[in-house]
Amino acid sequence: MEIEAQRPSPPPPPPQSDGETEANTTEHPTIMRRSLLALNFAIMVVGTAGSPLVLRLYFLRGGRRKWLSSWLQTGGWPLLLLPLLVSYALRRHRQKSMYLMTPRLFLSCAALGLLTGVDDLLYAYGVSYLPVSTSSLLVSTQLAFTALFAFLIVRQRLTASSANAVALLCVGAAMLGLNARADRPTGESRGRYYAGFAMTLAAAALYGLVLPLVELSQAAYARAAGRAVGYTLVMEMQLVMGFFATLFSTVGMIVNNDFPAIPREAQEFGLGPAGYYMVLVGCAILFQFFFLGTVGAIYYGSALLAGVVIALLIPVAEVLAVVFFDEPFNSTKGVALVLSLWGFASYFYGEFKANKAKEDPDHKCGHDQLLIAFRATPYTFSALEPQVVVNGKTVT
Repeated sequence: MEIEAQRPSPPPPPPQSDGETEANTTEHPTIMRRSLLALNFAIMVVGTAGSPLVLRLYFLRGGRRKWLSSWLQTGGWPLLLLPLLVSYALRRHRQKSMYLMTPRLFLSCAALGLLTGVDDLLYAYGVSYLPVSTSSLLVSTQLAFTALFAFLIVRQRLTASSANAVALLCVGAAMLGLNARADRPTGESRGRYYAGFAMTLAAAALYGLVLPLVELSQAAYARAAGRAVGYTLVMEMQLVMGFFATLFSTVGMIVNNDFPAIPREAQEFGLGPAGYYMVLVGCAILFQFFFLGTVGAIYYGSALLAGVVIALLIPVAEVLAVVFFDEPFNSTKGVALVLSLWGFASYFYGEFKANKAKEDPDHKCGHDQLLIAFRATPYTFSALEPQVVVNGKTVT
């Protein structure tokens, strides 16, 4: 009897390697992350380009309330409640608390919010007296002030690239000051023009101080909690800062009797009452778009990338101001713009090299060491992102 030889059963397929498993598992989150990054960049672009234009439109069409325009810059803070509620719904099964903020961090953010309220008022005065193209260039000097205060407060090393950027931005601002006669809007006195110039520079300097203080408070939280600052906590911080900045402006509006004057101002507004309220609502929404978009772009991308995009949007704001408001744009302002962009390029090139050096595998860090990475966007209202190094691994 012939027995048929049985074929050996085929060997089981080799187990999937860890790399393949990880690739399959992370493919969907990667697509989601890129989609959220694109969404945040779109929101940031709209807010960055639109907010100064709409605020300037308010003053050009008859608006005169500085405290109200200051209030509008942070008055849209309730919009942050929606993403925070979504975040809580996603994490409530593993974390019962509705918020991540500690009492100490809350007090720090409250104080920073009051400083932001003062900054908003200075910026409102500056925008009311200056063309958008000029105020945007002056606001860009915030990068220089941030570098200086970061050196003094968080001991951020002032590199050659940072020093070069500071020098170029200062020269650009000085050129704008010398260009006052050709740049002053029609009907604006020289005294008001220079007052707006000084207040816009003061706003840039004050927020240059706020940013390292934000970084310091985030670093203190990371050290105490033993974990890095995440996107949800950054939004909570922005919410608290926006609330107290708005509270500061609300008190100013009450003292200045702005609330009863709003209906009268709406009747006299150049675009009519409906246009008046649309400008106010649009201004509040656009400023929050900038805040939320920048924070999201930093979290899903990097602060360096967000800063580069915002820097590149400065010429866009210049062009839009010239097109919509017929603002003068002479050769002096053009040279100042080139110097500002050169300063940004110098700064970000230095930061790019520094980040590359940190990614070097030979770069060793101590156990549980806290590193503060200077990651400020070169515009107003941004978040700085600390880095925590635990057991030699960087957590951002």
